[in-house]
Formats: sequence, C-alpha cells, structure tokens
Amino acid sequence: MSETPDSAVRTYIEHHRAAFLDDLGEWLRIPSVSAQPDHATDVRRSADWLAAKLKETGFPTTEVWPTPGAPAVFAEWPSGDPEAPTILVYGHHDVQPAAREDGWNSEPFEPVVRGNRLYARGAADDKGQVFFHTLGVRAHLAATGRTAPAVNLKLLIEGEEESGSPHFRALVEERAERLVADAVIVSDTGMWSEDTPTVCTGMRGLAECEIRLHGPDQDIHSGSFGGAVPNPATAVARLVAALHDEHARVAIPGFYDGVIELTDQERALFAELPFDESQWLRTAKSYAAHGEAGHTTLERVWARPTAEVNGIGGGYQGPGSKTIIPSSAMVKLSFRLVAGQDPDHVEKAVRAWAAEQVPAGIRSEITFSGATRPCLTPLDHPALQSVVRAMGRAFEKPVRFTREGGSGPAADLQEVLGAPVLFLGISVPSDGWHAPDEKVELDLLLKGVETSAHLWSDLAEYWRHAP
Repeated sequence: MSETPDSAVRTYIEHHRAAFLDDLGEWLRIPSVSAQPDHATDVRRSADWLAAKLKETGFPTTEVWPTPGAPAVFAEWPSGDPEAPTILVYGHHDVQPAAREDGWNSEPFEPVVRGNRLYARGAADDKGQVFFHTLGVRAHLAATGRTAPAVNLKLLIEGEEESGSPHFRALVEERAERLVADAVIVSDTGMWSEDTPTVCTGMRGLAECEIRLHGPDQDIHSGSFGGAVPNPATAVARLVAALHDEHARVAIPGFYDGVIELTDQERALFAELPFDESQWLRTAKSYAAHGEAGHTTLERVWARPTAEVNGIGGGYQGPGSKTIIPSSAMVKLSFRLVAGQDPDHVEKAVRAWAAEQVPAGIRSEITFSGATRPCLTPLDHPALQSVVRAMGRAFEKPVRFTREGGSGPAADLQEVLGAPVLFLGISVPSDGWHAPDEKVELDLLLKGVETSAHLWSDLAEYWRHAP
C-alpha cells in the first residue's frame, strides 16, 4: 500500500533528520550577536552561511542584503504555477549575547544535545525556527512529487531583530517590489506548551516616551522656598498618579480610540487554555495579579492596551537627607498598543494629557522614540486556517489560539506590504529565550518541519478556490 502524504512527509523528515541537525549545529556555532560590534563579522558570516545553505536547499535566488547595520538574507523559489500565491517567511539570524559565565551549563555557541533537547544560543530564537523551513520545503517536494513549491516561496531573514530592528522598516520599504506577497509567515514566536499546540494571531504595538519636568534653575533650599514654588518631583509624582483611574484603566483622553475589542469567541478561546495564574505569578516573581477591571490576566497581556512606568527619578538619591526642591524630575513611560490603535494618535493624546498635568512654573519636555504598530489576523481569515490545518496534521491535536503581549517588526511587514501576517512557531516557554541554557525541544522542532511541509499545499489550495 502506498504512503499517505502525511506518512511520506514523516518518512522524509526521519531519513534527513541527522543531516538537518548537523547543519543547524554548524549555523548555531556562528556567534551572530548583532548588539555587540565585536561580532559584526560573525553576523555577516551567519548571513553568508544561510544564503549558501538556502541555495543548497534548492532556492534558485539567494541574496545577502546590506543595511546600515547588519545584513539580511533574501531567498526566492518560484512555483511555476501562474495561479500560485506568493508567501513570504520572516525570521532573524542574529542572536542575543551569551557567555558561559552567565550561567550556562555548556558553551552557548557549542551546540549540545542532552536527552531530547538541543542547547545553544539561537536554538529556539530564532535560528532553529528559521531553519525548519529548509527541511520542510524539501519534505513538501518529496511528498507531492513537485520540483518547485506549491507557492511562490520567499524568505526574508533579518540580522538586527535582537537589536530592535532599527533598519528593518527602511529595508522593507526599499525592497517592497521584491518582497510583495499575498501573506507573511512569521516564524519567530512560540506555542502555549508542548501538549497544547497554538497559533498566535497578533502582537501588540509599542510607543515609548520620556517626560522631563524642570522647575528652579538649580536645586534650592526647601526651608526657604518649599511650599512657595512648584516642585518638579511632586509634579512628576502627580502625573504618574493620574495615569490610571481607580479601575486600572488608562486615564489619558483618546487613548482607547480605535481599539478593536475582543469578541465573545476570542474571550472563550482564551478561557479554554490551561492557564495556571499562580504558576504564572511565580514565573513573574510577583505576588498578585493586577490590571484593567473586567478582563482576565490573559486578556490584559494579549489584547488590552497598557501604560507602564518604566523608570522615575528626581532630586536627591544619596544616603541621609538633603532638604531641597530639585531642579528637575523625569519619568519614562511605555504604551503597549492593540489592533486599531494608531501610535501617532496615541503620541498626540499623551502630549496633550501631559501638558494638562504640568502646573504653572514647571517646564516640560516630552521625547518619543520610534513606535511599533500592532498587528492582528482575524480568526476567520482563510490563510490563518491553512496554518491551523497544517499544524493540526503535524501535531495530530486540536490547535488553539493565542496572542503575543510583546512587540516586533511583523507590523511593518503587514503595513508596508499590505499582506496578512500569520504566525508559525513551535518554541515553548521553557526554551529560555534570551536566558542561559536556551534550548529547543527536538520533537517540536521536527513538528515545525512537518507543519511547514504541509502548509504550502494547503495555502495553494485555498488560493486556487478563493472567491
């Protein structure tokens, strides 16, 4: 009896598992730390290595794209089918700094397998999750008998994600014609747990600012002037106190304009996840959950906008006392944004609100840094359902849905290319991104390969019958 497509994919993966892991180990040995100038050559070497390996995989076009910072890698493999959709896979090849003395049990850039886990910096974030697409596309070809993918497949693997992607949007805008796609697959995310496969449907955006308040031209005596002139440290404390109302809701007028509210279905799906709040608090090293009234913890971190004080200061900080009115005080704020919010509108709202909080006699300066837009793919989007079906075939389990509370460059791809962003990741929370002993579960890594192998045919089939 002939093999089914699913068993053919698994057979191919099993036969090529050892070579795949050997290649991944070779890539992980390159310390492509984008944040450290001493490793600039290594980041370039990582890009060159990946471009060569993608060429070896079968991509007829592989290019290293320079930026003012670290290089990105682009690859393209046309389907040959004029009706095939174009799919762009995003990931990154740079990694976080790592050293044995940070607490690693082995050298971070010498991959080691212990049990069913591969330990190395970048194993999960993000080299492992980028690399599973190389074996995935080969398994797809082997199982279908094709000589080219069922979709026009493109890859864009950046080299500065761990440094905040400072040149990424400009690169996407500059190369938009080469990057045009019907959908984007982001493989730089994770799942709920080993036993609960999930697909992320969105990421929050981010806006950040620093507010500095200036009073007297110098620190002055609190006995001679206290109670008679405005105190910038008091003013900054009052500003922070006015940031939220009694229900922990952001009190800035206009802040919630445009927010896309959770549907009843989404709230029910979040509630189905096996969330242990006590365990979550232990992971956070915190003692109580807190946040906007009327929402669960998962809803707060995934789907609600927030305003947080990241730092505050002013006046004397040394031992003992120094009875002064300080000349200045400051606060750093960050705002996590959800679908429907516009960072430019939020900036204007914050500036107007802050101006109203500052008393007469206090001068204010507000500085905003670059913003990241939120992105969200609706649950009923057909391309999202292709990802769900492909993952379901690989894991042979129901696939649930999550969102991501953090922020990333996915929204730039969505906005510049005008394509939906879909998330395909197999990492789990215990993988320790950015931490000592980062690892990837090998069984899950190979499930990622399997999901990738199924996805291209499913997406092609959807587009063929799309209205």
